[in-house]
Amino acid sequence: MERNTDSPHMTRRTVLEVGAAAAAVSFIGEAQPAQAAGPPAGDPPPDFVTIGLQVNGRRYAVTIDPRTTVLDALREHLALTGTKKGCDQGQCGACTVLVNGQRINSCLTLAVMHTDDDITTIEGLANGDELHPMQAAFVRHDGLQCGYCTPGQICSAVAVLAEHGAGWPSYATADVATAPALTKAEIAERMSGNICRCSAYANIVAAIRDVAEGDPK
Repeated sequence: MERNTDSPHMTRRTVLEVGAAAAAVSFIGEAQPAQAAGPPAGDPPPDFVTIGLQVNGRRYAVTIDPRTTVLDALREHLALTGTKKGCDQGQCGACTVLVNGQRINSCLTLAVMHTDDDITTIEGLANGDELHPMQAAFVRHDGLQCGYCTPGQICSAVAVLAEHGAGWPSYATADVATAPALTKAEIAERMSGNICRCSAYANIVAAIRDVAEGDPK
């Protein structure tokens, strides 16, 4: 019997290729309507709100999506870009700011929750051209390399000294009934929420101890 040379020779490979192509066409054909459907009816985006923020001693009125974090309000609406967005999950500490004197991860809290709170960022620590003692200590002890985490490190360090001065214990405090000594272990524990990928930790600890001890050098 003579083979028909007009028909393509079907092999296992060509069968698989044809099947895969057909499946892809079917998948694309089904996915396109879902993409075009958009959000479900009756679920419009939230209305923007106008809130008052007190940042670095200055009053701001900002109109934002109520889901906006403090971090994004600072960077995107107030142009205070010293506060850095690192992980955006509260794990690296690069976005640390002070709210009513206490440190927070600004990427984890909504701006609408802090209306009229006293927010201090890295830009608000200096007194004009005069650096804050902690900023000066970081420079003096070379407590930074790339500098990306430094604003959060400095804000956190300022809060560490305030917490220690108030007698707050940490996980590393041997006796929580007494005022903890500001040892290297205490500083390392209290600063553990701020990650430095350049590993300038030894110099950061030295800068904090410098300010704590009032070393004028």
